[in-house]
Amino acid sequence: MCGIFGMYGHKDAARLAYLGLYALQHRGEESAGIVASSPKKFHSHKGMGLVCDVFNEHAVKRLKGNIAIGHVRYSTTGASTSKNIQPFVVRHKGNHIAIAHNGNLINTLKLRNKMEAKGSIFQTTMDSEIIAHLIACSGESDPKKSVVSALWELEGAYSLALLVNNVLVGARDPHGFRPLCIGKLDDAYVLASETCALDLIQAKYVRDVAPGEIVFITKNKIESLKPFAEKKKAMCIFEYIYFSRPDSNIFGKNVYLTRKRLGSQLAREFPIKSDVVMPVPDSGSYAAVGYAAWAKIPYEMGMIRNHYVGRTFIQPSQFIRDFRVKVKLNPIKDVLKAKKAIIIEDSIVRGTTSRIRVKTLRDAGAKEIHMCVSCPPIKYPCFYGIDFPTKKELIASRHSVEWIKDYIGLDGLNYLSLDGMLGAMFLPKDDFCIACFTGKYPTKLPKKLSKSVLEK
Repeated sequence: MCGIFGMYGHKDAARLAYLGLYALQHRGEESAGIVASSPKKFHSHKGMGLVCDVFNEHAVKRLKGNIAIGHVRYSTTGASTSKNIQPFVVRHKGNHIAIAHNGNLINTLKLRNKMEAKGSIFQTTMDSEIIAHLIACSGESDPKKSVVSALWELEGAYSLALLVNNVLVGARDPHGFRPLCIGKLDDAYVLASETCALDLIQAKYVRDVAPGEIVFITKNKIESLKPFAEKKKAMCIFEYIYFSRPDSNIFGKNVYLTRKRLGSQLAREFPIKSDVVMPVPDSGSYAAVGYAAWAKIPYEMGMIRNHYVGRTFIQPSQFIRDFRVKVKLNPIKDVLKAKKAIIIEDSIVRGTTSRIRVKTLRDAGAKEIHMCVSCPPIKYPCFYGIDFPTKKELIASRHSVEWIKDYIGLDGLNYLSLDGMLGAMFLPKDDFCIACFTGKYPTKLPKKLSKSVLEK
């Protein structure tokens, strides 16, 4: 969880990076930063908060240069503090390096201990800082060789936008956990986590960075390297279920259409008699469209979202999550009164927000409330960048579906089957990481994971 953006070869690189981060704000609301590169100097501006709060006209004008990278952060590793804001910048032997990272490394502890034993001094608690140290200490004079040497050491999930002096670098790990695409605006090249960022700046989508690929962008040309042995794809299926914007194409396929198919499959598996089908805005909206169309039940917006409140799931503390649930959604009593309602939700992680919402709907007069969830129960932690760090935070890892139904206060609770979820995808089912549902991880996990992998 994080959004990254890169621009090479445009006179307004920093301003376009600002707009790109605006489009990617849903991927992280804790902090934002941009680093721009002029011929002899890096210019950086970073801060805690939303993109619109961190940047103003004066800050953007100071970011001179035709190359820039940007980052919006949600802390799945490392604390939510100012020292952990990305892009992370270092200088070493006359070289300037800046890193924007999406994903989680799983060999953080091993690498950090190894490097500290050799004298490295770390400034943050982020796994991303390790990449900068590996590049700086590679012993390679060629920036391309230093990046390849560093990435050889990494295990886990990473999509990267790097500045190494005046070279823009994009990279994805060999399993391809996290998305990263390439776009073009006139003669300038763009890197972005999602295609919605390209759309905003009117850049043309070119292609995705392939799993295990490193691209070096210099003087308006792209050099591609694939130095790693090919591995089984493990693209994060949760990008489709919840995380990515519905107007994006992720891993080459549209998110909105995928969510609509998930809803249609829910209707096939659970044909419930009811008066209305309604989503939990905005997360369940698109699956609800598919369910209502297939079941031929009226689609209603029974809850209205306050759009001045951020995404509840990606708020870093439970207290803030609970508060925002209460002010985020308001029911329409005239739609719900004495009605049998099917609520479509994309997922249930901790269960606390769903419980509060259902009570609100009961108070609004709903006669029956059945919830259908467009993915299977989430039972296992994610070590690759989605905020399911421990089993104790996952309600389905500890309780049965019947118990969860009663806890939330529902008349019925139905989860989409694993086969149904995979069948709704536009890509081969074997291309996805589904470890959070099955406990079968695509990489070998170290016996002792870094504490920072598990901390929030």
